[in-house]
Amino acid sequence: MTESQAAELPVLEHPGLLKVMIRLMKLRVIVLLQITAICAILVHDTLARYDVILLDRSWTDTLGTIALTVVGGTLSAGGSNAINMWYDADIDPHMRRTMNRPVPQGHATPRFALIFGTAIALIGSSLFLLVSVKAAFWSLFSVLFYVFVYSIWLKRRTPQNIVIGGIAGATPPLIGWAAAAGDSIAGGSMLDLGSPIPWVFFLLIFLWTPPHFWALALYRSGEYGKVNIPMMNEVKGPEYTLKQAKIYCVLLFLLGSAPCFWPDSGLPLLWAFFSGGLTLWYAASVWAIDPHEPFDENGRMPKAAKSFFRSLYYLGWMFLSLVLIIFIPSSVLGPLGPL
Repeated sequence: MTESQAAELPVLEHPGLLKVMIRLMKLRVIVLLQITAICAILVHDTLARYDVILLDRSWTDTLGTIALTVVGGTLSAGGSNAINMWYDADIDPHMRRTMNRPVPQGHATPRFALIFGTAIALIGSSLFLLVSVKAAFWSLFSVLFYVFVYSIWLKRRTPQNIVIGGIAGATPPLIGWAAAAGDSIAGGSMLDLGSPIPWVFFLLIFLWTPPHFWALALYRSGEYGKVNIPMMNEVKGPEYTLKQAKIYCVLLFLLGSAPCFWPDSGLPLLWAFFSGGLTLWYAASVWAIDPHEPFDENGRMPKAAKSFFRSLYYLGWMFLSLVLIIFIPSSVLGPLGPL
């Protein structure tokens, strides 16, 4: 970063080492991912108590797995974020949404971000070895995919960066499910998690990521272009980006309808109605985006910003609604169905 570039940054007081490490980890971003992992654990263990999954799981087991997953998942995902700040040290000072990060502010050196991120990512993934090799594998896979495939390879080369890179962000339910299942799914390939449910969760996050992130890119239009990041709206234009986002909303609706045409998925039929309503509620915000809407006083495209923030609530409620539905006694819902 040159002296003139540094002069453009707002000067923030050093917050202390602990806060710097927390900001490198981007904990607020991680919270939603951990919620999806916790929901996967709760769904797995509830089905085990209904004898749909032939595995004895007490509430002590559930709480212990949740605690381990939250700690391990936070460290591994936080480490990935810190490593990303090391790699993006050259472009973060030039974007409004990233210029206050620790590295551009001079609160942490890129080298510190790399060492810190690598250390906690490895520690976090290693913790899962206490319960499941497959959980540890998917945790480490997420770190490596995010760093090498998304951050280093895709992000600066293709407008499909966030689509393919979304694989990394979609792994928390796989990790949580594998951690809860433990040695019961020790055999087979790493893809074999003993049930299609975690893969439905995976696809839900994977399909949600593009319209979620493209809304962010739209309401921050121009920022990625300044640093030569080929986001879809910068390369193909906002109208094309919105068409793609709408396609993903349709795919999300179809995925939520899985219990209707895939009875062996193990998902209760009632969830199809809840997920359908939630997806229509979210999709309405995507359809409402005006690609030519003027920016507000905060430099945001209001309707795109609204869609971005609604997407966060949407994903959370998609997972939480399934947990609540499965928690309803089987005498009310009837059989939950085979896995």
